[in-house]
Amino acid sequence: MLDANLKSQLKSYMEMVSLPVEIVASLDDSAKSQELRELLQEIELMSEKITLTERSDDKRKPSFSINRSGTDIGVRFAGIPMGHEFTSLVLALLQVGGHPIKLDEAVIEQIRNLDGDYEFETYFSLSCQNCPDVVQALNVMSIINPRIKHVAIDGALYQDEVDARQIMSVPTMYLNGGVFGQGRSSVEEILAKLDTGAESRRAEELSAREPYDVLIVGGGPAGAAAAVYAARKGIRTGIVAERFGGQVLDTMAIENFISVTETEGPKFATALEQHVKAYDVDIMNLQRAQGLAAGKLIEVKLANGGVLKGKSVILATGARWREINVPGEREYRNNGVAYCPHCDGPLFKGKRVAVIGGGNSGVEAAIDLAGLVSHVTLIEYGDSLRADAVLQRKLKSLPNVTIIVSAQTTEIHGDGKKVNGLTYKDRVTDQARKIELEGVFVQIGLVPNTEWLKGTLALSRHGEIEIDAKGQTSLPGVFAAGDCTTVPYKQIVISAGDGAKAALSAFDHLIRSSVSDQEDVSADAEAVSV
Repeated sequence: MLDANLKSQLKSYMEMVSLPVEIVASLDDSAKSQELRELLQEIELMSEKITLTERSDDKRKPSFSINRSGTDIGVRFAGIPMGHEFTSLVLALLQVGGHPIKLDEAVIEQIRNLDGDYEFETYFSLSCQNCPDVVQALNVMSIINPRIKHVAIDGALYQDEVDARQIMSVPTMYLNGGVFGQGRSSVEEILAKLDTGAESRRAEELSAREPYDVLIVGGGPAGAAAAVYAARKGIRTGIVAERFGGQVLDTMAIENFISVTETEGPKFATALEQHVKAYDVDIMNLQRAQGLAAGKLIEVKLANGGVLKGKSVILATGARWREINVPGEREYRNNGVAYCPHCDGPLFKGKRVAVIGGGNSGVEAAIDLAGLVSHVTLIEYGDSLRADAVLQRKLKSLPNVTIIVSAQTTEIHGDGKKVNGLTYKDRVTDQARKIELEGVFVQIGLVPNTEWLKGTLALSRHGEIEIDAKGQTSLPGVFAAGDCTTVPYKQIVISAGDGAKAALSAFDHLIRSSVSDQEDVSADAEAVSV
């Protein structure tokens, strides 16, 4: 079942199991059950602490539980957790087997104190890069608090359940039989939904914190870079984010960040957070900024009612892709529906794709993709392209590009796993037409996450924060960086550089402000002496 390399890795991990672990398998005569039996038998041989038994008392076969012997602590998998879920299997064995759980003590205590019985089911796909976060979060919660039960279910293996529950995307979480949530979720995010009183407690705790020298709003590449550069100056630094990593978390592959040949978005986001944590930075995750008030101290008001204060503030709230809002778009996001041709284009080498949008970004994307894919179909809603003439001439010169104007995309199709087509309406004839393809790139622009700043500082007509060459906004002491600003070319490497620049500018502002304050004090003292 496991190749030599995986066996070697797994055996080294199993040496860390310190408490007796019992694996209980529920199997039948199917081929999948036999595969699982072989896997579990191999794991049993890797540690004297692990024993394997078989029972047939679970409705899902194949499935198995990993239990701490003599306790009610355990997790359950329905399926064979390989692919992206192999890490979830390894962590479950280690954590049930007594290996320390890497969570803040306050979070562990919050999980332990949850009052109630929770039965979670998570439907995952072995090829889903977001699913392990949810599976591992719920597994660790069930290990900390035995009143929380969790089973991770391979949707492909239990297709009848997926069909019955009309599940169209993974991960999908159920709690006590009802839908609890979809998409990537961390332990803290799940906790926030379960422990409703935590928000008010958190708001009070945040409001009581001392002012920061630099307070950064946003945890993407720009915010992370700003935090590192500020902390290295030895000043009190805080970073507040709705979700650390930002838009990077939704990127399938990153191949254009200099010095990193290739990585995945979630791995890159984890690396960002680990780098920030290496410094003395106060990280406040899962907090959405809702208002900004300028003064001697700048206040950032949070959605939970809390208020944070800073002598300077860096806004790095990023942007989100503008969606076309048609059936299939969200279901196949990162499974054929993409938004960044620079990042994801190489994944479609030799395939057929469509680009939606005839402005500069859409035409530039089509030109870039034409050099990689077998064919590009550009779809524009209006009766002509809106891109610059020079870009249009280049596009029309390419032999593997088809341009369709006066076309309204109405649906993106797929086979349940990935995109296989697109339907559009001819706005001249009203006829519906379908195109067979493997990828759809939506290029109708970005939406900056700045709605909460309207009326507070200067924004462009597109809602971007207007900044100067140093990242200064129209408000003294408030700086901005990354995709939420007027800087051209929304790229990770550019955002990171702008975040560093904003931090250096904020530090310079603090120095000049302190000198000015000292001069004011001296002037006041001189006036008194006179």
